[in-house]
Amino acid sequence: MNLPMVLRILGLMLLMFSLSMLPPVGVSLGYRDGHAHVFLLSFAVVAAIGFLLWLPVRGVRRDLRLRDGFLVVAVFWLFLALAGATPLLISDAPELSFTDAVFEAVSGFTTTGATVIAGLDALPPSILYYRQQIQWLGGIGIIVLAVALFPVLGIGGMSLYKADTPGPFKDQKLTPRIAQTAKALWGVYAALTAACALCYWFAGMTPFDAIGHAYSTVSTAGFSTHDASLAHFDSAAIDAIATFFMFLGGTSYVLHFVVARGRDPRLYWRDTEFHAYFLLIAAMVGGATLYLWLAGEFESLATSLRHASLQVVSVQTSTGFLTTGFAHWPGPVPAFMMLMTLVCACAGSTSGGMKVIRWIIVSRQGVAELKRLIHPSAEIPVKLGNRPVPQRVIGGVAGFFAMYFIVFAILMFLMMLFGLDQVTAWSAVAATINNVGPGLGEVAWSFGKLPDSAKWVGVIAMLVGRVEIFAIVLLFTPAFWER
Repeated sequence: MNLPMVLRILGLMLLMFSLSMLPPVGVSLGYRDGHAHVFLLSFAVVAAIGFLLWLPVRGVRRDLRLRDGFLVVAVFWLFLALAGATPLLISDAPELSFTDAVFEAVSGFTTTGATVIAGLDALPPSILYYRQQIQWLGGIGIIVLAVALFPVLGIGGMSLYKADTPGPFKDQKLTPRIAQTAKALWGVYAALTAACALCYWFAGMTPFDAIGHAYSTVSTAGFSTHDASLAHFDSAAIDAIATFFMFLGGTSYVLHFVVARGRDPRLYWRDTEFHAYFLLIAAMVGGATLYLWLAGEFESLATSLRHASLQVVSVQTSTGFLTTGFAHWPGPVPAFMMLMTLVCACAGSTSGGMKVIRWIIVSRQGVAELKRLIHPSAEIPVKLGNRPVPQRVIGGVAGFFAMYFIVFAILMFLMMLFGLDQVTAWSAVAATINNVGPGLGEVAWSFGKLPDSAKWVGVIAMLVGRVEIFAIVLLFTPAFWER
């Protein structure tokens, strides 16, 4: 284990993150909300910690191994939770406990969107902007940003990229150099964010709200600058824009880049995962629309389509925007939507969940096993796009499923142990480990009423979900620490 190099990278990454405290200073000065000192002090504290970590090992120059990359990723997300909570702890608006500040920061960085804050409309603009910004930074991954910049500092980043990239396929690069790959992903991410902000602005949002909601839409995070979320605007146009860009945020950024480079939108439909993702959402939106209309939840088919589309896409992409409380919709719709958070969207996107591609592989492996029962001697490969999936990938996906459900069961048991009822405990774990945000029962709108012990379970679930379980669980295995 190359601990000096790990410390050097963690120090540099904290120094980089401390710079994110400066834009809210500008917002505070522009709106004169009296909170500039909060972010200046936070900048000084985080930068000092980063500097102290970096200084003793500043001369270390060694290549990172994949194991070192997993350690950096896991530890940095823990550091990030504490560093990101600093302004929320220092600020007197809102007045948050240490637990609540950490929960809110982790929820933002992991793009979960679960909140413990009430009275958003009365908060200082700089605090609101900061909440939106940390989602945007967490969306594509601060670590991927670091990979893009570290070559300038003489630090390779392939192991970091592999450790932080979601999905079963870790070796796919868009460009010959990993730093160029990271920059390409950030370029697509920034372009979608700018387009989303402009659309929101043209649809009637203020520039402040447009930028803030673009941050949380493209990152599929879900924080809003208003307590009522998108319902505050009561605009069909804004709902349609949010639905469209959430759908794009749930699509693989690798695929976005390939389509943009080839200038051929037909490449979307040729992608197996996108094809399944689109059809899944279309079926869910259609089914929910008809059920809500026939059940009399909304007065017209068009209104049912509007609300079903936004809520279904919001939950399926793990964004968490709401225009109505779907937890109170009739029949099995709420429970079914929470079950679908286990799937969520595409690998290589900003969404949470287990990813569509893993479910495709598992379902095709199940079909192959059924065929082997009939033809025991037959070689029946699992294919994606007419190409066989390597057995190593299939085994990795099976292991991921097993570990996911074991961790899910443990976290749900802990939630119930700390006083939550079964529905709230189950949906709270599903909402946090899948980085969705809203759940059912007591967490339909906010996690603020949960006991602190349950909130810490939620923090663990959000971090485990963001780094896709293995990077966290791996740290607790003896083999990881063996030389």
